[in-house]
Amino acid sequence: MKHPEQRLRRLVARVHEGSLTRRGFVARLAALGVGAPLAQLLLADQGLAQPAPRVVYKPTKRGGGGQVRVLMWQGPTLLNPHFATGAKDADGCCLFYEALLRFDMDGNPVPLLAAEIPTRANGGIAADGRSVTWKLKPGVRWHDGKPFTADDVAFTYRYAMDPATAAVSSSGYERVKAVEKVDALTVRFVFEGPSPLWERGANVQIIPRHVFEPYLGEKSREAPANLKPVGTGPYRFVEFKPGDLLRGELNPNYHQPNKPHFDSIEIKGGGDPTSAARAVLQTGEYDFAWNLQVEDEVLKRLEAGGKGRVEFSPSGNVEFTMFQFADPWSEVEGERAHPKSRHPIFHEAPVRQALGLLLDRKVMQDFVFGRTGVASANFINNPARFNSPNTRAEFSIDKANAVLEAAGWKKGADGIRAKNGRKLKFVFQTSINPVRQKVQAVWKQACAKAGIELELKGVQAAVFFSSDVGNPDTANKFWADLEMLGIAGRAPDPILLMLRYASWEIASKANKWQGRNAARWSNAEYDRLFKASESELDPLKRVALLIRMNDLICNENAVLPIAYRPLVTGLSRKLVAAVSGWDLRLADIADWYREP
Repeated sequence: MKHPEQRLRRLVARVHEGSLTRRGFVARLAALGVGAPLAQLLLADQGLAQPAPRVVYKPTKRGGGGQVRVLMWQGPTLLNPHFATGAKDADGCCLFYEALLRFDMDGNPVPLLAAEIPTRANGGIAADGRSVTWKLKPGVRWHDGKPFTADDVAFTYRYAMDPATAAVSSSGYERVKAVEKVDALTVRFVFEGPSPLWERGANVQIIPRHVFEPYLGEKSREAPANLKPVGTGPYRFVEFKPGDLLRGELNPNYHQPNKPHFDSIEIKGGGDPTSAARAVLQTGEYDFAWNLQVEDEVLKRLEAGGKGRVEFSPSGNVEFTMFQFADPWSEVEGERAHPKSRHPIFHEAPVRQALGLLLDRKVMQDFVFGRTGVASANFINNPARFNSPNTRAEFSIDKANAVLEAAGWKKGADGIRAKNGRKLKFVFQTSINPVRQKVQAVWKQACAKAGIELELKGVQAAVFFSSDVGNPDTANKFWADLEMLGIAGRAPDPILLMLRYASWEIASKANKWQGRNAARWSNAEYDRLFKASESELDPLKRVALLIRMNDLICNENAVLPIAYRPLVTGLSRKLVAAVSGWDLRLADIADWYREP
């Protein structure tokens, strides 16, 4: 009998030959126990994927749609995509800046500033996986009239990768060694080694060289364009009040025909998720409500008003709680939570295990999240091929008590467990919104029954997700014991999601707390698996590596996943917007229109 891998290769070859249809291929793999998502991945890897049907854009002329109003309860605070630590800033930049590609609702790449998507068949993707060549769209101009060229793409890479810039976008270029100009409309991305992710760096928004070159490195935060963008996007800058109001007007020279439909756009910041949902679903005052972290029962009541609808987009988003593995309460070399320090309690695995046993995910799904969150013990939840069967979500107060007793943590007269003069008392912080505060309350109640006291801390979302290096309460500084947040999986491949636990991404004063690993967790085996996944060209082996990484952080309670979160948005009744859970919420803003 043939080895399973040989059988898979033979089936792929038959699709190439035309003796087996795509549907037949998927059916054969199903019989072998291989799901449809992985079957499609194998076909895509060989350039045989079935193209997904595109949403039909109906407007036949540019403009004429009036104003579209977007309500973001976390308003943008800056307009440079390379400093956007939160989705609020990155989404605001989508009005003005574009990347080489975006990802649609099905996770398929769609060209923006690229003339086409590179493949092995068209010669764009090198056979050895070490480079990819991008043809750029001709005739594209910046908002100030200057031509968009390969120089801008190469410059954006140089800008983002300068350590003095401290750009969050640098992780988007992971393992990109160079971006080379081939000619005015061609660039080559060269990787450090074989890379399965040919789209690396292609989803990073491009900035104009002629505007930003005087502000490289240490001067990057001084650029006037950080607040007054000059891009290639469907809208031109009009007005910006950080955290409050952002306005743009139609770009008459936009490179996509008949787009955009709307003459102007307004993004209003502030408020909270519930009021944002109400303004679209119930009162109809706005057209689009962003990131609706609202109890499902509230959304259902508001939808009954008939002014709008709630849409749930598949995504890689996960809601989770992380432990602080450094010491957030002491200073080392003048820095709290210094990477060289160690948390006085969380280095003990039994304490982390007990806290995991006290997390009642089912109650949180049934009574808090509803349709907006599915209980999960996995950090990677989507695409389905990466979903591990090796983790378990268990809730047991009795087991948590037993684990702590066995580890020597004894209850005192106040009911709080202690050992060696230290008590199990922790500060648990998150951003302020109704869903997260309810999750905090549920967990606090369970922890109290096991002798653990949680001090709940809520931080205004505008502060929590800020990139302000001087603010002590940002999510990336994480100067607390426990922290809950949601992270967007964005690109269909979960490698950027898993960067959050890579040792070289540890947030510190040295990198202006822009590193993704705010937990300061470090594990040599995890790092090894991560590096191996970056160069593994075989899709089957690569899926296995990422599942092992997920299992390592989840089964050792390095992280406590709570729920898989589809992207939740509110749309007015006639607004057409195919919001993708694999990209920024406003990445397809040029395609929005209002039906008559």
